[in-house]
Amino acid sequence: MLSRWGIRLASSLIGIAAGLLLSAAIVSNVSISTTALIKATLIFWVIHFFVQVIALRILIRQPSIALAGLLALLSTIVSLVIVTAIVGGLNIHGPKAYIPATLIIWLTTALADTIGNRKIKEQRRG
Repeated sequence: MLSRWGIRLASSLIGIAAGLLLSAAIVSNVSISTTALIKATLIFWVIHFFVQVIALRILIRQPSIALAGLLALLSTIVSLVIVTAIVGGLNIHGPKAYIPATLIIWLTTALADTIGNRKIKEQRRG
């Protein structure tokens, strides 16, 4: 069985990869190559993790659920901008493409995290 940390890591990476793929499939002016998908997923995860840690641990002491969701959305767009600048093969052209791509990635990562948390709870019970 996977540890709690392993489940969280796997669900986060799957959510990011799914979000990048869906963004490329749904949003015009977004494209990604196979190698860029792998690189972007890993780099996105690292950047997103650190942006959220900084925001939640340093800037805000007691976030509400709404504020935590807003911070997750903001950290997603910051991460996406940085990853797009770093990773060749991931192309997002224009702010009209960034907005839906950010929302798609944010939703897929939230869904993946929810599924991961359910798996962890199932392991505790079983």
